[in-house]
Amino acid sequence: MTRRKIIIDTDPGQDDAVAILLALASPDELEVLGITAVAGNVPLPLTQRNARMVCELAGKRDTPVFAGCDRPLAHTLVTAEHVHGKTGLDGPDLPEPTMPLQDTHAVDFLIDTLRAHPSGSVTLCPLGPLTNIATALQRAPDIAPRIAEIVLMGGAYFEVGNITPAAEFNIYVDPEAADIVFRSGAPLTVMPLDVTHKALVTAPRNDAFRRLGTPVGVAVAQMTEFFERYDKEKYGSLGAPLHDPCVTAYLIRPELFTGRHVNVEIETGSPLTRGMTVADWWGVTDRAPNAMFMGAVDADGFFALLTERLARL
Repeated sequence: MTRRKIIIDTDPGQDDAVAILLALASPDELEVLGITAVAGNVPLPLTQRNARMVCELAGKRDTPVFAGCDRPLAHTLVTAEHVHGKTGLDGPDLPEPTMPLQDTHAVDFLIDTLRAHPSGSVTLCPLGPLTNIATALQRAPDIAPRIAEIVLMGGAYFEVGNITPAAEFNIYVDPEAADIVFRSGAPLTVMPLDVTHKALVTAPRNDAFRRLGTPVGVAVAQMTEFFERYDKEKYGSLGAPLHDPCVTAYLIRPELFTGRHVNVEIETGSPLTRGMTVADWWGVTDRAPNAMFMGAVDADGFFALLTERLARL
């Protein structure tokens, strides 16, 4: 398998943290060129802080972290402290980061990196609202054909919404940005709620993290124990869905996932369904497919990969 050059765009978030850790634990498959923070689960000062904390937890202080957009393109920021806690990484007691935040704005880093590398060699991995990615595409339209692939967590089709009846959180926070990304022409692979809700951290799976006996394993167990209380109460599920690590797992083991190449449109106008990902799963329109929308995951294989890789850190 060819080693992928990736940029992780993120708003940590406990599940974002696990996705980052999985990437940093997989250098044979993934070269993390940088991590770009965006406002989402919590405001930007916390997401950039949390990204650096996770890099330090992994022992990867040389991973450059860039701060990006602090608000959506057109609306007031909506955050999710009710899920992730006031810091976004509630659960483990992690030390404040000491590694530096890069001076370059995340959007400039995205543009410069895509222009500097051979066309089709850099994959973007958004784990939160798509504000940074859309802003880069608006400022520099020439980068769109240079993107190898955008693999993102967001949206839903049968599961529908988790922040409103119709919308998934990442898309809802900045649907205008999502619309730009989905219309960009870049190859898109999407991990919607329909997949991520099948990747549940049950008690035995969380015990496996803790039994690693490492700071990383214990911290991941504490993270999932913190935010699973919300999902168990809301969905009656056996544990917390690990949304964002599905993105990283796909990059390493794409065979764990199955889906369909379909047309996906983003609702930006209706107050009732704002942020909805309207996926033509059954091909009932003549709109051209623009995204590989995943529908299923081998959950046992996913957690086996995750546990094995976390043990490396």
